[in-house]
Amino acid sequence: MMPETGQRTESGLTSASRAVNATKVYGSGDTAVTALNEVSVEFAAKQFTAIMGPSGSGKSTLLHCLAGLDDVTSGEIYIGDANVTALDEKGKTLIRRDKVGFIFQSFNLVPTLTAEENIRLPIDLARRDLDRSWFDELVTTVGLGDRLHHRPSELSGGQQQRVAAARALASRPQIVFADEPTGNLDSQRGAEILSFMRTAVREYDQTIVMVTHDPVAATYADRVVFLEDGRIVDEMNSPTVEKVFDRIKTLEA
Repeated sequence: MMPETGQRTESGLTSASRAVNATKVYGSGDTAVTALNEVSVEFAAKQFTAIMGPSGSGKSTLLHCLAGLDDVTSGEIYIGDANVTALDEKGKTLIRRDKVGFIFQSFNLVPTLTAEENIRLPIDLARRDLDRSWFDELVTTVGLGDRLHHRPSELSGGQQQRVAAARALASRPQIVFADEPTGNLDSQRGAEILSFMRTAVREYDQTIVMVTHDPVAATYADRVVFLEDGRIVDEMNSPTVEKVFDRIKTLEA
């Protein structure tokens, strides 16, 4: 379960992750590109948040910086109470290993490992004991019980993404980041992954932050944060397809 520690959001909820005046600049001089421009945003524990915006708005950059996969140029990133920007590379590696799960659009499974071995990988790397009851519950929830001994090449795209989602949750991380997790899936398989993620939040107290361009995918979230030109420009609670689509249209106009 999610630990009841950390900073509080403005609504009084526990903060699982936050950015404080986060700026990310790629390049220098005349070729410099500001991907994030003094972004301050909080993500509450036990909530499902979607990040949306036009292409080039900074969505994936923000996600990667929040997860400790990329460094901000200035500002601060927190996961729970930990100031990720103040850590050395070893400290960041430990935070990613112990506190963070990540679901990539491209699955990022190890081709020589079975589905079960891929799911267990973060736990095995951390040399922790497997919580077998939680593992079995995950496998049942994602419907992979009869595919555990298959390698990625023997699985469909939807099954591979379900393995990736289960892997991200296997160690019960403090927060899971998902970058376009349904981008390579058809609508049915995408809906299965999104339903699983929503169940993980509502029934198992997981925290998920997801980048998506899809208004339908965003409606599985409790909250949507909108970026434009590297800045937070709006947010929406209890999103509907119509509301999200209308807001995205104004950003892309």
